[in-house]
Amino acid sequence: MMDAPVYLLKFEYKAGFLLQEAHPGMMTPGPVLVLWALTVLATVAGQEYDNRMESHIDRSIPWIHTFRQGFNFQCPHGEVLVALQSVFSEKEGSDRLWTFECQQTPTTLGHPSECWWDDTNRAGMEWSSTCSNNGLVAGVMSKYFEAVLDREWSFYCCRYSRRCPYSCWKSLEVPEQYQEEGEFVIPSYGYFIRGAQTTFDGVLRDRQWKYIVCRMTDFDCEFENL
Repeated sequence: MMDAPVYLLKFEYKAGFLLQEAHPGMMTPGPVLVLWALTVLATVAGQEYDNRMESHIDRSIPWIHTFRQGFNFQCPHGEVLVALQSVFSEKEGSDRLWTFECQQTPTTLGHPSECWWDDTNRAGMEWSSTCSNNGLVAGVMSKYFEAVLDREWSFYCCRYSRRCPYSCWKSLEVPEQYQEEGEFVIPSYGYFIRGAQTTFDGVLRDRQWKYIVCRMTDFDCEFENL
């Protein structure tokens, strides 16, 4: 009885292409074997891509939550948000890890007279929010939605007596490109984050932010919402 033929085929994966090297005398395998080899190589390539994507996440940074988890971050009383950082992971539901930093406000502002949670956006939608009543951002709340692969957001705002904002401007996009690491820090002491505008990419499932930054008067003013 003749031995059953052994199908041998050498595959090599280079630059995203599957190369087949046939040797003289070898029998060409059927489509099932070729499909199996393609599946194995695709799995390995996908795992390598995921590992590369995850390797950029700095685990030493004090992220305030895990992927796909909601969070409620508030600065200590009398402090406001001055810096933030985030990192994206497509593998983890196209979500971001976030961390925030707070700083004591200048003594000229006095103490916050009232604080509240402002409006909330809808996941998957563009959003623009500035603290009402001339408030300053002193916290962030967010909830992740698996069905949309996006988050809802709300700012925690604090008002300082009757101080008014002036010399306001918007930052450039943070991050500069979708799915990149994002970082924003106020330019100097005496500037304050009052809100943000954000756009959502329905294909890449990620957001870019423009933060609204202002100075505040050292005196009370009659305008309640600028």
